Amino acid sequence: MPQSARPAEASGTFDLGRDLKVNRLGFGAMQITGPGIWGEPKDPAEAVRVLQRAVALGVNFIDTADAYGPFVSEQLIKKALHPYGNGVVIATKAGLTRRHLGLERIDLLQLHRIDPKVPLAESLGALTDLQKEGKIRHIGLSEVSVEQLEQARKLATIVSVQNLFNLTNRSAEPLLQHVTKLGIAFIPWFPLATGKLAGSGGPLDQLAQKHRATPSQLALVWLLKRSPVMLPIPGTSSVKHLEENVAGAEVELSAAELASIDQAI
Repeated sequence: MPQSARPAEASGTFDLGRDLKVNRLGFGAMQITGPGIWGEPKDPAEAVRVLQRAVALGVNFIDTADAYGPFVSEQLIKKALHPYGNGVVIATKAGLTRRHLGLERIDLLQLHRIDPKVPLAESLGALTDLQKEGKIRHIGLSEVSVEQLEQARKLATIVSVQNLFNLTNRSAEPLLQHVTKLGIAFIPWFPLATGKLAGSGGPLDQLAQKHRATPSQLALVWLLKRSPVMLPIPGTSSVKHLEENVAGAEVELSAAELASIDQAI
């Protein structure tokens, strides 16, 4: 359980786009949908409680996409959190569907994937036009390489990238190092390797017991310490698991312990 009322604040802050201050430990709203990220969740009321509890715990950066459900995740976020007080920043991906989130302006709209059949200038041109109209505030990218990011930066101001990254998959390390130098946010999706790092009997168990923590919490601490631009977004459909994850922001590990985690996996 959290040691304080708002443990997410212990993760530190990041200025997204230099004008949106968010706590670095956020929430990924993919798993509040039904099985296979399709349809309504089995317990919509619990999904609403998860979102509301996340904000109560100090989470003010929530990542979603109109493809989750589709639209279900965004609709649940609107039901749970609209009109979005407490400095809550909503990031979504793909199409601009204002009616689902109930927003006049989306704080961060991320291009879900770069379509190889569509010129990047065309895709980003549509987003920059919407940005000029005041319908979106900032533009981000998802699943890109360093080269693609640099190509995009010639066309628009990019404030974030979202790539697969966790203890067991570090293929995006070159991109992470690049954006760290630039001060661009890095949002790792599947930060807990879809639960594989949370299981008992794994390489994080012994250290977790020492700190009276969970393996998932240590995996999140490792991400937060990896780079100051890292914004992990662990997701869950359970309030209990949410509280466990967010409490990870308060776990303190030494440099030697972080190095041992790095080497163990």
